Amino acid sequence: MPRLRLDELLDELQVRIDEVRGTRDRLNGLLEAVMSVGRELDLPQVLRGIVEAAVVLVDAEYGALGVIGDDKRLAQFLPVGISADLRAQIGDLPSGHGILGELIRHPEPLRLSELSQHPSSYGFPDHHPPMHSFLGVPIRVREEVFGNLYLTEKRGGVDFDAEDESVLSTLAVAAGIAIENARLFEEVRLRERWLAASSDITSALLSGTPQDEVLEGMLERAKDITGADMGVFYLLGPGGELRGSLALGEGAQAHQGIVLPSTEGTLVDAALAENGLVVVADIESDERITVQPERWKGFGPATGVTVGTKEKLSGVLLLARRHGRPPFATAEVAALPGFAGQAALALELADRRRDAEQMSLLEDHDRIARDLHDLAIQRLFATGMTLQSAQRFVDHPEASERLARAVDDLDATIKIIRSTIFGLRDREAPTRGSKLRSRAVQVLDEATAGLGFAPALRMEGLIDTDVPQSVADEALAVLGEALTNIARHAGAASGEVALVAADGALTVTVTDDGVGMPEGGRRSGLRNLHERAERLGGRMTVTARDGRRGTRLEWQVPLAPTAP
Repeated sequence: MPRLRLDELLDELQVRIDEVRGTRDRLNGLLEAVMSVGRELDLPQVLRGIVEAAVVLVDAEYGALGVIGDDKRLAQFLPVGISADLRAQIGDLPSGHGILGELIRHPEPLRLSELSQHPSSYGFPDHHPPMHSFLGVPIRVREEVFGNLYLTEKRGGVDFDAEDESVLSTLAVAAGIAIENARLFEEVRLRERWLAASSDITSALLSGTPQDEVLEGMLERAKDITGADMGVFYLLGPGGELRGSLALGEGAQAHQGIVLPSTEGTLVDAALAENGLVVVADIESDERITVQPERWKGFGPATGVTVGTKEKLSGVLLLARRHGRPPFATAEVAALPGFAGQAALALELADRRRDAEQMSLLEDHDRIARDLHDLAIQRLFATGMTLQSAQRFVDHPEASERLARAVDDLDATIKIIRSTIFGLRDREAPTRGSKLRSRAVQVLDEATAGLGFAPALRMEGLIDTDVPQSVADEALAVLGEALTNIARHAGAASGEVALVAADGALTVTVTDDGVGMPEGGRRSGLRNLHERAERLGGRMTVTARDGRRGTRLEWQVPLAPTAP
């Protein structure tokens, strides 16, 4: 009897020693798991390490970590123990229903012997492995429930016990700290990337890089930083209309060059209504998008931010992800308004720089025009007067004729310089007026090579403001055709062009010193000029120059065209 009693005591002591060893090994395992998850700063690696450590600590066959999104559903689900092929057969990952949603609704440890007996359980999808025992523990980050650890099927066919729950709860506390550190690191890294992108955009704009190229770079950087599948930048006009768009990424072709009279029925309107930033869970089914909703087919999560201020909006930046991808988290889009604000400031600074350069250019034009008028023209005029006064002292007919031609050439040169001065002092905005003055100078410059001489140009009246765009286009076509006829048929050595806007009509006069109009010659080109004048309610005449060699063409139309 004493020997038997001693054996029992020894066996009991051995059991206690094994329990102590087991507890020590589990504590060592817990400590190692805590240290391993604390070493990582990359959030996806931290989450994966937490699940793998939990499976080992409680000796479970399957484990998973579910990250809770802003909508109180599972935004991410990281399983362990299920192969990639089996996951593909099961289909979509869970979103937070059934037992998984129970921990979301009631974030407290949950231990079950049989999953199917719980009231919230409604079975498994096809191809899902059988699971019975269950242990779930929430992970908190500063009192906020970040997600849940789910463990099933304890090896050996036994249930999870209180010690498993305690170990897993301890790991969850350490996991919360590791997750917080990883999130802070991720936020700092994101902030650095946004700041670097803002700096690059500002430098590019201020260095003179074309705006379209900079906007494309801005879109590419925003898409890359947020992990979006597609990015679109809509350009807004002063009246709130969409006047174009730039798109990059998957399905970008459907979003290129969008022009609409207003933003109503688009995600742009939603971004404008949400004080600059909007986040959408499923853009394909969003009821606010009523204009061309088919363009968003296949896309789910989306976000949009305005670029500019309420007083001056440059555009709206939209980013979207394909269906099945996680929504845009708050941390991902938190820096987006700041990035858009920096981009808007850079665009404004670039506009101011261009305005300053334009003003400097205009000042140069004024200076050149003033110098031409005060110096060049006056000297040419004085030279012409001197030559005219010297003519009476010249008896030789040929010398007198040459002096007369020189005076005429000086007069023509003065007219050309005056026309150039008008062009230099033209400050009208590109969208106002017909710009007939500068366009006429360009037509003469282009015709000079074919003519062999530079025609004199005289312009009178408010031809840039009073002449409608349609009339100006017709007048330039007439001018170009008339100069072409002189180059082909007249054999002229000089010519003169006059554009006069007066008494409600525009008169284009083209004269040359060529051979004149031959009797019975072809007049197909002149017929076109006649038809242009008649279509605008005007007239055209071609006559010989008064007592001199050459031709005089006069084309006149009213400034308010009448119907034919």
